[in-house]
Amino acid sequence: MLALICAGVVGVLTTWFSATAIVPELIVHWGLITSQAAWLTNAVQIGFVAGAIAASLVNLPDIVRMQRLMAVSALCAGCANGALLVVDTPGMAIFARFLTGVALAGVYPPALKLMATWFVRGRGLALGFLIGALTLGSSMPHLLRALTDGLAWQAVVIGSSVLALISAGIFALLVREGPHAFGRATFDPRQCLRVFTDRPLWLANLGYFGHMWELYAMWAWILAFASAAGQGGLSPFPFGTPSMLAFVVVASGVVGCILGGLLSDRIGRCLTTAGMMAVSGSCALLIGFLFDGPGWALALVAVVWGISVIGDSAQFSAAVTELADSRFVGTAVTLQLGIGFALTVLAIWALPLLAAALGGWQWAFLMLVPGPVIGVWAMLRLRNRPESVRMAGGAR
Repeated sequence: MLALICAGVVGVLTTWFSATAIVPELIVHWGLITSQAAWLTNAVQIGFVAGAIAASLVNLPDIVRMQRLMAVSALCAGCANGALLVVDTPGMAIFARFLTGVALAGVYPPALKLMATWFVRGRGLALGFLIGALTLGSSMPHLLRALTDGLAWQAVVIGSSVLALISAGIFALLVREGPHAFGRATFDPRQCLRVFTDRPLWLANLGYFGHMWELYAMWAWILAFASAAGQGGLSPFPFGTPSMLAFVVVASGVVGCILGGLLSDRIGRCLTTAGMMAVSGSCALLIGFLFDGPGWALALVAVVWGISVIGDSAQFSAAVTELADSRFVGTAVTLQLGIGFALTVLAIWALPLLAAALGGWQWAFLMLVPGPVIGVWAMLRLRNRPESVRMAGGAR
């Protein structure tokens, strides 16, 4: 079941960055300006936020059968993604990306809860595999673009849409709830407030928010950073092309997710997340110094960043499943993700503007450093609270 859930997540998550991977072609195709190009990515983030918050307000992940919700949502994501093939204006394309994000809000949060029903012991590792699947799926459009170099950009859209439809079939026909089901909920919008009023939950979420400030902005703009470095004469260029470098950097996060799961179940959620954010924040600080090379050094820091920037992500969700009211785990996780992704909208929007103000991409990633700094502080504070013994079987 772990393999099936992960396979489904890989397929449907290819729709997340399908437009981002072909932004250079879309800029030419539609005559986009920089802000419009950024909205092709940000519209997905906003759609996800809207879908996640709406779902949490009505407790949808806790009152609808999870695999049914995931199957319908994956089908909708594939169709919305495929709409890029037929729309003829930037505005319609951005709206299609928004709908894709709304649909993905019906897949990712319920998948976290569904995976948790199969694991009590080893939950951190299981969720690490799941976020690894999300990471691999998010990187796949870059691989599709690299493998279809020379073909029209529509090949990436077609490939990602087909994978999403396959995922819908997996969720509908092969996936089921595990033996460790959470309590059934009834509609109660007051549960949303506990994310802000329950101190341990708030600290876990604050750590997640710092992590998210860094993560998606890095994923969204690493291709632009790599392309700028290549135009600046970086030699030898790591992994051949900017698209392949972006794929390797994002896909390397799969290793980080598994490593984070192993560490989290052994040494605790708090130490693991704080350590990962310390490493990723250091990479955000250092990578600008290697903009002009040597190429191998830039590649090394970029890959370490790719591993660490996502390696802790699952553990924030694992912490919420252990700290929240068991009847409303789905609501708590969904709201956590919704607010976290709202922050990514601001970071993704601001980063290229900062790069333009600085005259290039070399130092733009410095903007991301405060996120992991705040995240480290929050998780170390949580570790000192007595409620932290409820996580990872007592490991802090």
